[in-house]
Amino acid sequence: MRFKAVHENYNVSDLEASLRFYREALGLKEASRKQTDDFIIVYVKNENSDFELELTWLKDHPQKYDLGECEFHLAFTTDDFAGAHKKHEEMGCICFENQQMGIYFIQDPDGYWIEIIPERR
Repeated sequence: MRFKAVHENYNVSDLEASLRFYREALGLKEASRKQTDDFIIVYVKNENSDFELELTWLKDHPQKYDLGECEFHLAFTTDDFAGAHKKHEEMGCICFENQQMGIYFIQDPDGYWIEIIPERR
């Protein structure tokens, strides 16, 4: 029996702001969309992986979500760690750095953390 990760879901309070953030910060673009009168789900991804991030906007929940202590995160590797760090620093979205481990985290508009890791070769 095999399992393959296909997506992670983040509920968002402002879908357009989230789409802009993920496009600018990580190069994720809309892959597909599902919409009803009550919600919109947008799957975003890039050409480097089949994995998708599912952004869900609920009509009756326009406020930011309570993420608790935010002790969870999604991680991305990059082949240009210094360039990514510079870009994220300019965006003002770096929320934590661990120089000893050689990683840092960015925070999206709803407070979700994304770990940025240099590619190890």
